[in-house]
Amino acid sequence: MTLRVAIVGGGPAGIYAADLLTKSETDVSVDILERLPAPFGLVRYGVAPDHPRIKEIVKALQRVLAKPEVRFLGNVTYGVDVKLDDLRDFYDAVVIATGAMADRDLDIPGEDLPGSFGAADFVCWYDGHPDVARDWPLEARSVAVVGAGNVALDVARVLAKTGDEMLTTDIPANVYAGLKAKQATDVHVFARRGPAYAKFSPLELRELAHSPNVDVVVHPEGFEVDDASMEHIARNKQAKMVLNTLSNWVGREPSGKPHRIHLHFLEQPVAIEGDGQVERFRTERTRLVGDGGVEGTGEITDWDVQAVYRAVGYRSTPITDLPFDTRAAVIPNDEGRVLDLEGEPMAGTFVTGWIKRGPVGLIGHTKSDAAQTVAHLLEDTVATAAERDPAAVDAYFAERGVEVVEFANWENLDNHEVSLGEADGRTRIKVVDRDEMLRVAR
Repeated sequence: MTLRVAIVGGGPAGIYAADLLTKSETDVSVDILERLPAPFGLVRYGVAPDHPRIKEIVKALQRVLAKPEVRFLGNVTYGVDVKLDDLRDFYDAVVIATGAMADRDLDIPGEDLPGSFGAADFVCWYDGHPDVARDWPLEARSVAVVGAGNVALDVARVLAKTGDEMLTTDIPANVYAGLKAKQATDVHVFARRGPAYAKFSPLELRELAHSPNVDVVVHPEGFEVDDASMEHIARNKQAKMVLNTLSNWVGREPSGKPHRIHLHFLEQPVAIEGDGQVERFRTERTRLVGDGGVEGTGEITDWDVQAVYRAVGYRSTPITDLPFDTRAAVIPNDEGRVLDLEGEPMAGTFVTGWIKRGPVGLIGHTKSDAAQTVAHLLEDTVATAAERDPAAVDAYFAERGVEVVEFANWENLDNHEVSLGEADGRTRIKVVDRDEMLRVAR
């Protein structure tokens, strides 16, 4: 008996789960349902375009999609084109792997002012996501970015670098035009905690200084390291490398480059102010309290900025027909087994990735996360697998007029983007219009 599994979400979490299923001793057939016409999720639409090395993971993911036991079914919207009960009719198990694409809020006054943005929305714009507007307001000369992780660095770097520096990447024409015309000269990155607790990766941090047009300025105010900080870096090699890099930069004078990225530590957001538009960002100086935490000092600073980007984390959003923990922004689960409102496992229903554990960890965590979920899926469902017609789901989508994009169609789109890039001296140029993606795929 072949175990049929549907995975909702075509990003790394879903594809890794499919890979592990096919490597098990069980005879399986896996369909990956993805809302967009293109697979790979945040690897395609969440990684900065000037980080092509990270996108090398696409090659491994593509090999999984090419397996005969795996089918990619793109342009299928769960909750609209197909519901959970429908999937249960066609499959022995359903795995939700929809990730996290919404921005967490700062919960401060003025956050809804024009000029206040979520980092995830900006990332989707410069990565050519088909669901976002083609234009982005980039008139601000001075910008605040709130956050101490790699997304904050990505946003700051893209805002600070010149458009021409990004032209060698896969950005589409509208993104290049926007970045070419942007006005930002100074980008201020604010971290609530001290430098020892920055969540930057060492490589991403060092790359800030690689631009010929950008000076990196680490301000000495707030650059404090206490005993708890030293204990933290002693246990965390990455944090120690980050602190060493920052220490080499602190207090260094700008060299006169036309753009600057300023890194400020021990500053927490208080308010965004302006008359109908962002005009100021207000912060409060914090101090270390000896246990890794901080507290406010009451010392307030107003920064003259015309835009604020919050990069304080992503949030998952509720999934049709499934319970959702709004506080943790995850589907309630026990090691990947989805739990109903009474806390009992929902038969044949599983979850993996950020929708399971929250938006933390790197690709390696996603693999181990998927392994845990797949182990429970096989344990729970192999013995109850039923005889199912693989063609039934195809007939279902055909009857409803869903224009499914399969792996061969994705390869058409992939080849087209590569050809566009080759014609322009680049590796690829993304197609950003959804209708055009579908047309090329066919």
